[in-house]
Amino acid sequence: MSTAPTTPRTRSERLDALPFTKAHGRLLVGSGVGWALDAMDVGLVSFVLAQLAVQWQLGNTELSWIASAGFLGMAIGATLGGLLADRVGRRHVFAITLLVFGIATGASALAWGLGVLIVLRFIVGLGLGAELPVASTLMSEFAPPRIRGRIIVFLEAFWAIGWIAAALIGYLVVPTSDDGWRWALAIGALPAVYAAIVRTRLPESVRFLESRGRHREAEAVVREFEASAGVAHPEAAGKTTTDTPVSAGLSARERLRGLWVPTHRRDTGSLWIVWFCVNFSYYGAFIWIPTILVASGFSLVRSFGFTLIITLAQIPGYAVSAWLIEAWGRKQTLATFLAGSAVSAVLFGTATTEPMIIVFGMCLSFCNLGAWGALYATTPELYPTALRATGAGWAAGIGRIASIIAPLSVPVLLLGGNALLFSVFAAFFVVAAVAALFLSDMRGRSLD
Repeated sequence: MSTAPTTPRTRSERLDALPFTKAHGRLLVGSGVGWALDAMDVGLVSFVLAQLAVQWQLGNTELSWIASAGFLGMAIGATLGGLLADRVGRRHVFAITLLVFGIATGASALAWGLGVLIVLRFIVGLGLGAELPVASTLMSEFAPPRIRGRIIVFLEAFWAIGWIAAALIGYLVVPTSDDGWRWALAIGALPAVYAAIVRTRLPESVRFLESRGRHREAEAVVREFEASAGVAHPEAAGKTTTDTPVSAGLSARERLRGLWVPTHRRDTGSLWIVWFCVNFSYYGAFIWIPTILVASGFSLVRSFGFTLIITLAQIPGYAVSAWLIEAWGRKQTLATFLAGSAVSAVLFGTATTEPMIIVFGMCLSFCNLGAWGALYATTPELYPTALRATGAGWAAGIGRIASIIAPLSVPVLLLGGNALLFSVFAAFFVVAAVAALFLSDMRGRSLD
């Protein structure tokens, strides 16, 4: 009796067939801790601004430049980081970015004047902007297709952990002395230490390795994940094929053109609109909330306490998004959370009592971060391996342009009051929700 020959499977198919294993868990936590440290750095700025407004007697325009300098760096870092990750690999870029923004954040604690602090925040942004799209790309290329969206939302949920850590530091450390903001930024230097661990422990993307002809390394990574799942690897090398074309590497110009070929044009255009609008509203609101509360008459400690409570709502927002993204699909989940963000922004902008501020602030936090989770899950899925990090990086970079504009716009919009400011944020959320409906949905499908 003869046995039919086994059909060769690609390494991507072997990875996609695996359950979620300890190896996936290590990658998720390893990437997520870096993500949380990024969030902690961004979150700390909102508390630092509130104290510097008092200590250095800075006006809203000067405070806006401190925030926008970091976002300018993030815009450049995201676009260059994505291009570099498609060129030299995801893991190396991930580690380098952590090192850059960790050291620059620690140096920011020693800033003696406004100009120096602005320059250092720009350097921080370079590292921070490059890290986030690269980390989500790396994780998406390992996650099993049937739960890939959920895993990326869980990765994004580490942002809430980092932001809560920032809120705790802001509440417990910043108000303690005139140098409280310096100690807060010094704590933000922790990523520099973590970068060394990331470099040695995280695997490189199998799809990237195959695209560069590094099949032996790709096979070793796949076997590591199969061993973690208790799955025997093929005994003969001939039983494994590859569906990823080997390339010497596309030029930066070719990768950018690739984002706008007919098969990707609608996704790229819609994605850039969503990223731009979400960044404008999110960073315009959450960077300024502590300062707005202080300007509304609340004490520094009390406004920081309100912000901490509001931040806690991010966690259930991510949890619900993680469930819906596989139950409903990507664009439906994203559009729903964006619509909820629009409603919450209007309600928060018209809040007049402490309970209303807290409740509507928590609703805004819940919906906005649920949308972020869905957006990060959707973005890298829309492009093939050769363009994936570039596509994610440029979408994030376009979004960071909005995050530069938003802090600078807030002082002008505040002349019309909180209601006008948050109504503008709501309008941006509505535009993003409509654009999200035009995105492709890759739920349950292989990336390649």
